[in-house]
Amino acid sequence: MTLVAEVGQPAPDFTLEGTDGPFTLSEHRGERVVLLFYTMDRGSVCARQFRSYSVNQAALGELGATVVGINGQGLESHRRFQRRDGIPIPLLSDPGLTVASAYGAAIPVVGTRRSVMVVDEQGVLRHRHVHTVGVTFASVADLRRVLDEVG
Repeated sequence: MTLVAEVGQPAPDFTLEGTDGPFTLSEHRGERVVLLFYTMDRGSVCARQFRSYSVNQAALGELGATVVGINGQGLESHRRFQRRDGIPIPLLSDPGLTVASAYGAAIPVVGTRRSVMVVDEQGVLRHRHVHTVGVTFASVADLRRVLDEVG
């Protein structure tokens, strides 16, 4: 995966190990998928972001989309993060940052940049937003607006 995914193009397929088992994007055809790239499991902004999903779990469930978090840390770190903060979504491990790179969410030194990608039911990337400032994140309401916009 060397080219960066562009909106309107097929989303790069991948398989990553996750806290709920392996996750393969192409196995979710027929569903909208939200990929939430984030920097680290113990980061203060990341913790606020994913705790907000926990607090708004009912609204998250009403999005009509499969939502997963992705960063370069290992599964044990992800599991501790889930337990500690009550994270309601699967967290995927991208240790080589190949998936983050394919989606334009990897940066040197930092690793994974906070980003939101939406893949439609046909496997096409419909939304790509890479946060330029690391202190902001997409709330459940933001995700709802994006999903409503892309149909």
